Amino acid sequence: MSDEVDVPEDHPRYQSLVTRHRIEDGVEKGITSTQGLIAEGRGEAFDYLLGEETIPSADRAARAAAAHFLLAEHPVISVNGNVAALVPEEVVALAGATGADIEVNLFGRTAERVQAIADHLREHGATEVKGLTADARIPGLSHERAKVDADGIYDADVVLVPLEDGDRAEALGEMGKTEIVIDLNPLSRSARTAAVPIVDNILRALPNVTRHARDLAGSSREELEAIVAEFDRDAALEAAERRLREGALADGE
Repeated sequence: MSDEVDVPEDHPRYQSLVTRHRIEDGVEKGITSTQGLIAEGRGEAFDYLLGEETIPSADRAARAAAAHFLLAEHPVISVNGNVAALVPEEVVALAGATGADIEVNLFGRTAERVQAIADHLREHGATEVKGLTADARIPGLSHERAKVDADGIYDADVVLVPLEDGDRAEALGEMGKTEIVIDLNPLSRSARTAAVPIVDNILRALPNVTRHARDLAGSSREELEAIVAEFDRDAALEAAERRLREGALADGE
């Protein structure tokens, strides 16, 4: 199976079908676990209720995320199997726009899977991918996602953790890191732990953060700090919850 499938762009479920096939392809390549299929289905349901569009609060969160990246001394983009299958080029583009490292981090970690994801990211333009050394651990975690590179996530001050596990999100927060989470569920532990929760589909969210980073590239430190200070994470989560309720009501009519 190829990375893309022959789905007409005017199909009403075009984006959804392409996304599903990317995940399926990732499973076949050993990039994505079979559990990733379930996670994708859950996310698709939330996206449907959000209207399958970036709501204003999510775009504001993406802008705040971009400001955090540009202010950071050592930003890192954490990549799991679903992220690698869905948005490899977008990950590379964001890293290029912000100077961030890219690190593979997996719950179902095997050396073969980490290598396959790293190779896949390089095929899409990455020059360096961390996560293979795994010579440090996130305190408080007993599973494989605790394994990180000492000069990667462990040393980072800002970490983007798209499609995140809630317990690792909490553990990274306890380490004092600024977490940016992309999660379609505003009620999740990950979103509620994050300094910047972006409640949006990762296919839209990553390009939005990159776009804002490029727009803000010439901004002063004071301007970037003002953007960070103005962002209201609680208001962003409330706006997303409100949109979900409205979507559920509209769907039930």
